Amino acid sequence: MKKTTIIGLGLVLVLALVAPVALACGPGFSRGFSMRPELVFRDIPILGEKQFHKVEALEKVFLKEVEPIQHDVLTKRTELRILEMAPDPDPTAVEAEQKEIRTLRSEIQEKVINLRFEIWKVLNPEQRAHFKVFGPIVGFGGDGGTKGSS
Repeated sequence: MKKTTIIGLGLVLVLALVAPVALACGPGFSRGFSMRPELVFRDIPILGEKQFHKVEALEKVFLKEVEPIQHDVLTKRTELRILEMAPDPDPTAVEAEQKEIRTLRSEIQEKVINLRFEIWKVLNPEQRAHFKVFGPIVGFGGDGGTKGSS
């Protein structure tokens, strides 16, 4: 009986620690992080083969750079929730954790902006007319691309 209870409590503890990451809902229609680079160039009229491969290569580099930062943000968010759920939360520690999360998100946002500008360089004038550098949102959820579009 004791063994079953200990195993059951252990599983509940693991679920309590993993669930916030798995079910993290961000603003908009997506859950938590939503790196959707296909949104960046989905409205561009026919990309040439070279252009397509160049954009694809840019996105692969972007995703490779951003993946560890995303992982760090998710880890920090879990740590933040643990700090907040403590019986006597330390406001200084919570604020420090929030600051680290904001810093990591800013890093990702800088990389998103750089990706957009790099894709912009690949496009011809007609394609650029359909591609808004500050158009579709790539990052933390979003509202389908209406923020910042002109």
